[in-house]
Amino acid sequence: MYIRNMENPLISIITPFKNTAQYLEACIDSILKQSYTNWELLIVDDGSTDASYNLVKAFAEKDHRITLLKNTGSGIIDALQLAFKYSKGEFITRMDSDDVMAANKLEVMASSLLKYGKNHVAVGLVKYFSATGVGAGYKSYETWLNNLTKRGANYSEIYKECVIPSPCWMVYRTDFIACDGFNPNRYPEDYDLTFRFYKHQFKCIPCDTVLHHWRDYSSRTSRTHVHYAQNHFTELKLRHFLEIDYNKEKTLIIWGAGTKGKLMASILLESNIPFEWICDNPRKIGKDIYGKTLRDFKTLSELNNTQSLITVANKMAQEEIRTYLTKINKQPFIDYIFFC
Repeated sequence: MYIRNMENPLISIITPFKNTAQYLEACIDSILKQSYTNWELLIVDDGSTDASYNLVKAFAEKDHRITLLKNTGSGIIDALQLAFKYSKGEFITRMDSDDVMAANKLEVMASSLLKYGKNHVAVGLVKYFSATGVGAGYKSYETWLNNLTKRGANYSEIYKECVIPSPCWMVYRTDFIACDGFNPNRYPEDYDLTFRFYKHQFKCIPCDTVLHHWRDYSSRTSRTHVHYAQNHFTELKLRHFLEIDYNKEKTLIIWGAGTKGKLMASILLESNIPFEWICDNPRKIGKDIYGKTLRDFKTLSELNNTQSLITVANKMAQEEIRTYLTKINKQPFIDYIFFC
């Protein structure tokens, strides 16, 4: 039974960890220093072989708000499910064991949810940091993500990359349960959860404050684990698109015949979903792939009532594509969606 106190709601912070001993102290210290104090930390050891468990155990022995658990299954999803099972909070949030919270993170997010009510997701700006310097790719992602968050427009580009950072959101417990929380066994689990927030039409609350400091390092899970490879992203995105935004009254178009375009085409063929395939690469136009002939992108202007999925990753090419689609009176998200 969860604890209900809407003047000062309990926040359940769910945190899995595995072999992050060198970062855990900074992470937990940042939680202990929160300006909002009515929280509980459900922190789950997912099979650590370093000093992580004993380090967290020492914190738990000093502060009753910290509950240390051992994963009874295997992997991050099992760990998240276990933590939620033991949680009691009216609000649910997640934290990564190698990151750091801004001191006002919980306060800002809880205030946002209390102001806007249920069917909303509290989000915040993120800032990458690294002992070796943050790479250009991560800085670009940070800027892109924060620009969406400032406007609460996160879903407008949901098919490009994950638009809600896994350790920087908060929702009502009832909303979390309504969208099936951590239950689906699908990776990447944070992106999958974001799609389910989107499917349930939970609105993102705009925020212009950095609430989460995201640590980057070479062995971080998102850099190394097979579940976070781009092929998993493409399949996940397409599956959710077909469930949420696919318009069967329109002719479905794949634009691009690179790795992602081919994967997308193979999934559609396996699912017996009809589509046309176009590209802007002269060397591929007219070629037969999987029994489908690639057509010149200019044929799009001859087709009525289309829905194009664009898999071209090059930024300059994307701008050229966007200009062309505007010229032939195609509307973003209605007539075309960028999947890169």
